[in-house]
Amino acid sequence: MADDQHEEVSKKVSAEEEIRRGITVMRRVVQGRSRGIILDVYWNNQGQLIEPNGHTLTSFIGALVRNEIPITCDDWRNKELNESKEKIWSEIKRCFNIEEERRGFCMKLAGKLLRGFRTFLSSKFLKDADGNFVDAELPKKYESLISAEEWEAFKSKRQDPVFQRISATNRERASSPAYPYRKGRVGYGRLEQSMLQKEESSETSLPAHVLWKEARVGKSGVPQEEVLHVYQKCEELSQSLSPDDTKGILSRALDVPEYYGRVRGKGFGVTPTSLSIKKGKAPSNRELHARLEAMQAELDALRREREASASTVYRDASDKDSINCTFQPNIPEGISHCQLYLSSPYYRMVGKGKVHNVSGVLLHTRELPAGCLKVSVDIAVEPNAALPYPSDDSDATTVHEAVGSFVAWPTNLICVGYETPTKSKSKDNAIPRHTESTVSRKELQENEVSNASAQQKKEVSNASARVKSFGAKKTVARKKTTTKYRSCLRTFLEMTDIPTGGVRTLHMEVGIFGFDYDQMIGNEDFMQVFSHEEIGVNVVNTYIRFLYDKLMRPNGLDVSFGFLAPATVNLVLILSRPDTVTEYVLRILMDNKDAEKLFFIPFNTGGHWLLLAINPIREIVYYLDSLGNDWTTYPDMKVLIDTVLQAFRAQRDIQTSRRGANSITWIKVACPQQRNQIDCGYFMLRFMRDTLALGRLKIPTDYFEEFKCAFYTKDQVDEIKEEWCQFMIELNVCS
Repeated sequence: MADDQHEEVSKKVSAEEEIRRGITVMRRVVQGRSRGIILDVYWNNQGQLIEPNGHTLTSFIGALVRNEIPITCDDWRNKELNESKEKIWSEIKRCFNIEEERRGFCMKLAGKLLRGFRTFLSSKFLKDADGNFVDAELPKKYESLISAEEWEAFKSKRQDPVFQRISATNRERASSPAYPYRKGRVGYGRLEQSMLQKEESSETSLPAHVLWKEARVGKSGVPQEEVLHVYQKCEELSQSLSPDDTKGILSRALDVPEYYGRVRGKGFGVTPTSLSIKKGKAPSNRELHARLEAMQAELDALRREREASASTVYRDASDKDSINCTFQPNIPEGISHCQLYLSSPYYRMVGKGKVHNVSGVLLHTRELPAGCLKVSVDIAVEPNAALPYPSDDSDATTVHEAVGSFVAWPTNLICVGYETPTKSKSKDNAIPRHTESTVSRKELQENEVSNASAQQKKEVSNASARVKSFGAKKTVARKKTTTKYRSCLRTFLEMTDIPTGGVRTLHMEVGIFGFDYDQMIGNEDFMQVFSHEEIGVNVVNTYIRFLYDKLMRPNGLDVSFGFLAPATVNLVLILSRPDTVTEYVLRILMDNKDAEKLFFIPFNTGGHWLLLAINPIREIVYYLDSLGNDWTTYPDMKVLIDTVLQAFRAQRDIQTSRRGANSITWIKVACPQQRNQIDCGYFMLRFMRDTLALGRLKIPTDYFEEFKCAFYTKDQVDEIKEEWCQFMIELNVCS
């Protein structure tokens, strides 16, 4: 047993024989100095040593510190070392062209190298395979650097119980790191330099989490799944956190505390000071109270502004000229068809009927109010609009309740012959007044289409303005959504064969989904919108046609955005015919491989709509789900999208950077959340509409500031319905 121990100690003592390389003394540098050769050194913009000659300077400092500083030195800040430090710095300046301001970095590096040398001696010569202490003799290789007295003192300190306790704690902490560094002696500074050179990038630095991930890629070239998870989380956080955030993105993703003076993921030499990161102190109670008061004042101002805006009389958007609300039409005697208008909160048509301009006429045995005529309401365009003079006899208070009865209506709000009154109109554009007792459905529909078209043009113009301004914050209250287009469309629908099984078709050109076809639409689709039911793929496709015609193409957004057909890309087909789906998606992406573009995929899981927005060039997938799920809920969906993007990467003529070749970034967007089991389709359509209105290819993790809310209101959902119905009227689908 004793012989075995002696043999083991002998092997440990002679371990230096296995190290064939001699002591590093950097003769090449010293000899070059003798010939007048002074080496230049270089630094990145974060103050780190890089190539050329960065590795040479590091090795030279290591050789100097081993010669000048005893291994028994435990405190690098000891003032007794100042003379030796001065000698080290003097030698560095004699051999390298280096500024005085770099002294601090070099001295810190020298202290780090000394600690590394002591650790190497202890691990290599004073411990066995199990980590137990071995009383070894001074290695012959280092006799020129270390005296016998220093070696004995060094061994004595390594046997001290306090030192061994600290050493055991540190060894345990470093024994199994969750994310081990795999780049050997290559530091973060030189790693970053190498990555930028390989990518031929004009950037001067890379994000910390990108460096951190690359530093954990081994010889296989594939990072661990845990590393990718942290990286993806960093990508998500990078889109939501302020650049001035005092806690780094990487620290947040790792969920670890940040140490003072440390910048995680940047390596030796980088400090908050070198990055100009200012640590902000926590605000006092007085400051918090002042901020709260300022926010309350701003909220009150916005509330007053909204109330003032709501009380403004809006002009009818269906005509370029302003409406003259005091217009007195020349109403012929007798009974004539007419339109019925209201002027508050904005000027609009609310119904159709007949005006009875007969002398001595009474309304329910009572005289008419001054300035009013008797009308019979036949059609409620805006059913919930309040009557200007509610009927006491019939208890009718809204236009819908007044259908089939007589009410009093202000003369200046009655338009005979379905004409919209304006201040001025040219004869060529004037719509003739119809004084006949009946008006054809075609004339009625053409008039509505004209008004709808003008209204649509104004709304598209507003959307275009938002695109050009990149979505400036709204300061005016949103005008309350009406139901007039739904009511009109429903009325037109009842005059066709659609309720009894008839269908209509809308042509979908190749620019929308990558192939042209005729989209069928029937009564069931209309009823989904009218009755607020779950919408199907036909409604989704036709609303996409609206977005394409009214938002994308007029504003040139078709070069930056695209759609993939929900009838082809959905969970049912992914499970049954994945090759078909993959082939279609890859074809669309390859057709647009030369320009960065964001593709919308309205994705149906079988009973739920969500939105995928894919940027294939950057390999980013935005996931917007109004139920709050994430992509792990639908693993088959994620696998197929990842497969397509990997195939897209492989087939592109211009390859993606090596840095982005190992991962596809999925980002869950904190979008508005539905509060029932019906609205998912409308929310999904609204997500696309909001993105196109702003014209941005990047969707923030916490959604767009301009449209951020916990949920969409009923008015915001109804706005989608009104746009769809208005578009159907404009396309004359009920003809």
